[in-house]
Amino acid sequence: MTEAPTGRFISFEGIDGSGKSTQARLLAEHLRGQGREVVLTREPGGSPGAEEIRRLVLEGDPGRWSPETEILLFTAARRDHLERTIRPALARGAVVISDRFADSTRMYQGSFRANLRPLVDQLHALMIGVEPDLTLILDADPAISLKRGLARQTAEDRFENMGLAMQEALREGFLALARSEARCAVIDAMRTPEAVAGDIAATVAARLEPAA
Repeated sequence: MTEAPTGRFISFEGIDGSGKSTQARLLAEHLRGQGREVVLTREPGGSPGAEEIRRLVLEGDPGRWSPETEILLFTAARRDHLERTIRPALARGAVVISDRFADSTRMYQGSFRANLRPLVDQLHALMIGVEPDLTLILDADPAISLKRGLARQTAEDRFENMGLAMQEALREGFLALARSEARCAVIDAMRTPEAVAGDIAATVAARLEPAA
């Protein structure tokens, strides 16, 4: 009998402006160069329905939604992303690389904006029930990263507009997550993109190659 293909699921996490999107793209290019099928995606988003929700939660006034409403919106987007993009790709043996996943909701809505982590975890267990095989946490200076994020001058700057204190708290939250979850690896993002990408490629090879 031929074994069913088993994909690998990698997420990128970290504060705004830490270079997640760039590094996710570079890792995708690296793995494709090895002949892998790679699905590069993002959250919120990654499927047509989730992309519609993305505009609702990332644009507009910082106080547009309560933390409770944000959690429901992000969970709805993640469920659609999981059903339509992540699960089908993993089922056919692809590597899925997601720029953010559930850990962002745990940090942004569950910890910083309100003490709602139990609610986030309950909804995740009920509606998602999936964790990445490897989560790469890009660690960067909050002040520098915030400047980078605001310099992009896109409509999706709602969370950056909440200020430096939020980014500092989020950094500490992500580092605490890394200490508590074996699937996490912290990457020093305060280096050249090439150096960071090399570190990430080595980490992915060490963590995931034996089971690929």
